[in-house]
Amino acid sequence: MQEYYIDLGSSTIKVYEYNGSLKLLEEHSIYFKNNFDSNNGISEENKNELCAYFEELKSKYDMKYENTHIYVTGIFRNLSYERKVELIKLFNDKFDLHFNIISHGIENYYLQKAMQNDYNGKKVLIINMGGKTTELVTFLGSEIVGTMNLTVGVADLLNGFSKVNDVTSGDTIEEMTEFVLEKINDINFDKDYDCAIFTGGEERFELLTDFNLVENILFNDGVHKYMLTLEDYIKGTEKVFYEYTMEDLYKLMPSNPKWMDGARSGAIIPLAIFKKANIGMIIPSDLNLINGVINDYK
Repeated sequence: MQEYYIDLGSSTIKVYEYNGSLKLLEEHSIYFKNNFDSNNGISEENKNELCAYFEELKSKYDMKYENTHIYVTGIFRNLSYERKVELIKLFNDKFDLHFNIISHGIENYYLQKAMQNDYNGKKVLIINMGGKTTELVTFLGSEIVGTMNLTVGVADLLNGFSKVNDVTSGDTIEEMTEFVLEKINDINFDKDYDCAIFTGGEERFELLTDFNLVENILFNDGVHKYMLTLEDYIKGTEKVFYEYTMEDLYKLMPSNPKWMDGARSGAIIPLAIFKKANIGMIIPSDLNLINGVINDYK
């Protein structure tokens, strides 16, 4: 049976189709953090856009209660009980779909399932960054040997640096990296990782913006084809900050240009972690929690 899986986060909705293999159909960005209040809920403007988008999805695809699975994360976990119930009832009544808000623990579980691999015996740090938090998982070979949740995300940088999305960034990589390093100052990282995998559409982004990717020779899982050095990650980030204009970035993703609003800020949190953990080799990844959901059911 053809099924649909939807990852609905603080700023981006990703729609997948599964019929033996997982395929990203489309994505749509809405900044739910704007005018958000845990007691009042998401803004009326964002709620209307959310409903309009799901009306479009329902008309475009054969989405029904029994074949559509929505996994809601991020800022929606901060809603009051009443507002959560309100959204669940709205989706049930209006779309006959379940608005499934999952806990941070369950999200971490699916991330671990998505990234399960033997990694050729390597010690690997998985970095999964969201709007308000960043999840870290350490694999040693195929075994999970550590997990950690950082209370810093892309929204902290977007809120703290008002010039980052100027035509070219008016905020510097150095000052933004220092901001993150101060936030994670008390976190102790191992210093013996063979590499880090940065998830959530990073491979697609680095291909679009022409980072210096080379063949991944650390492990072969049939998924992660590329790697790059920390030096080349920094060079690519500098290009995104100071050479690409925001208009250039928007044009690279015409189907959902708003995704690029978090591109510059989204490069900084992993950069701070790479430096603090002494990581020299990086693997970009497009895997996310929906891959973990599928792997869990296999």
